[in-house]
Amino acid sequence: MPTIKDVAREAGVSTATVSYVLNESGNVSAETRQRVVAAVERLGYRPSVIARGLKAGQSRMIGYSWIPVPANQFNPILEKFLQSMAEAAAGRDFHVLAFPSTDPTDELLPYREMVASGRVDGFILSNTTYDDPRIRYLTDIDFPFVAFGRANPDWKFAWVDVDGADGLRQVVEHLHGLGHRRIACLCWPESSSTGQLRLSGFRRAMEEAGLPIHPAWIVRIENDYYEAYEATARLLSLPPDDRPTAITALADLMAMGAMNAAADGGLEVGRELAVTGFDDSPITGYLRPSLTSVRQPIAQAGEEVVHTLLGMLQGETTSPPTSLLKPRLIVRHSTAPNVGQGQH
Repeated sequence: MPTIKDVAREAGVSTATVSYVLNESGNVSAETRQRVVAAVERLGYRPSVIARGLKAGQSRMIGYSWIPVPANQFNPILEKFLQSMAEAAAGRDFHVLAFPSTDPTDELLPYREMVASGRVDGFILSNTTYDDPRIRYLTDIDFPFVAFGRANPDWKFAWVDVDGADGLRQVVEHLHGLGHRRIACLCWPESSSTGQLRLSGFRRAMEEAGLPIHPAWIVRIENDYYEAYEATARLLSLPPDDRPTAITALADLMAMGAMNAAADGGLEVGRELAVTGFDDSPITGYLRPSLTSVRQPIAQAGEEVVHTLLGMLQGETTSPPTSLLKPRLIVRHSTAPNVGQGQH
């Protein structure tokens, strides 16, 4: 690969002059600038992002951490989110430095190390929770970050999120329109701010539709196929008048567990039990029956978190910016008019 010295020799100038031209600084004549640019193009020289960042007082790196997915699960949404972030960052001459969060006993350790070393200019967070220690730490030290997701309502920080409450509202209205009156929800633990927001949309939509919520219909489990399978089996073992005719899950993986539990229990998913998911993972359209799911604008979310963070780094915002994106319900064959007993 050609170096800055090669460019200087080709253009017949000093390396300092080449640096001035590349950084658009210094007093360089138009003729000399043109000569340097021509040498750069002939040699195919690309300046080092790291070296240029050091000179500018920036690493041009964005730190991003995630919790590794267990071997028996999948998270295609994470892959799409990371890809859209990387593309948006590269378009602004930044790069994403991704690192897994593997030590549950000290979640802040990699953040402290990266802040101290200056390896990143800011962070993007995901999988936010109430009282999230990462948000509290980065806010306390006034280090730039943007979260994909919300946390405590009284905390002021930059975030981009998908309106999960609206997604569940769309689900309930869809199921209600099909004649379902007994709708259960497979939810996440209370520590999940995202889960709580989605559940609030479910409760509100059920109330607005005049539908009762049986205490047994709100089931809190982890985002796990087997837990969803077992929870659905318990729901379907309830007395006929208390048994739900529709089950909505806060993630597609959970919905798949619900679908298979219903099928193993002798029910035809879609006709005898409606099931919905959330995320609209690519696999949902290939299931039998195909899964009705809430589609998140993940590519847009990845772009927005990067653009928001870079805007903060460049001083374009004075208060923490926030953005709430709308999801869309994708209706497939796992939901159909209720033909079960007791639909009124």
